[in-house]
Amino acid sequence: MSSNSEAVAVVETRLIHESHRRATTLLSEAATRTSVALPALAELRDFLVAHLRHHHETEDHKLWPMIASVAPDVAGRFAELSEEHDELDAALDALGAAPIHADGDRDGLARAAEVVRSLVHRHLEHEEPLLFPALREHVSPGEWTAFSREVVATSPMEGAHLIVGFLDQSGTPEEVAIALAGLPEPAQRFVPAMREQAHAALAVLSGTKEG
Repeated sequence: MSSNSEAVAVVETRLIHESHRRATTLLSEAATRTSVALPALAELRDFLVAHLRHHHETEDHKLWPMIASVAPDVAGRFAELSEEHDELDAALDALGAAPIHADGDRDGLARAAEVVRSLVHRHLEHEEPLLFPALREHVSPGEWTAFSREVVATSPMEGAHLIVGFLDQSGTPEEVAIALAGLPEPAQRFVPAMREQAHAALAVLSGTKEG
């Protein structure tokens, strides 16, 4: 189904999930790449810890209850997903505590990042077959808009520009425009600069540019 006919909730969620897959994979790979400066690794690490935690907390406390209130038959399965969030929290704590002060820290960071990568990829395989149909069937456009705006308003600031870069890697320009449409007007003016900053940072982290 094209983004023209697909529910905005599904488009936005699919792009964010793909961004999480890409970001966790990139950190686990970049951590052992000696050409990547330690501050660049720290920026991506801090971005991931903050944004992954915020994402699953909004699901646990806002989105799951919204859906379960009209589709109680899925409540139990959402509870299982929240248990996986608890497991991810522990891995995020370990990743956030991993030192990034010297080249000798790279292996430890890579191990902690790989645990997070594996958990996120596995979790999304479990979540998406349940969540995407639920978004289509049980969340109205108005409800999604209100939820999405609250998510944006409470989103962490750590590495916020990286969101734009990962979205660009994850969807078509049309889909990315849909995902960014919920930003408040003042923030919209900064999207081009955020995009430029993010693409430069991701080039360094991916090894296509030194920095």
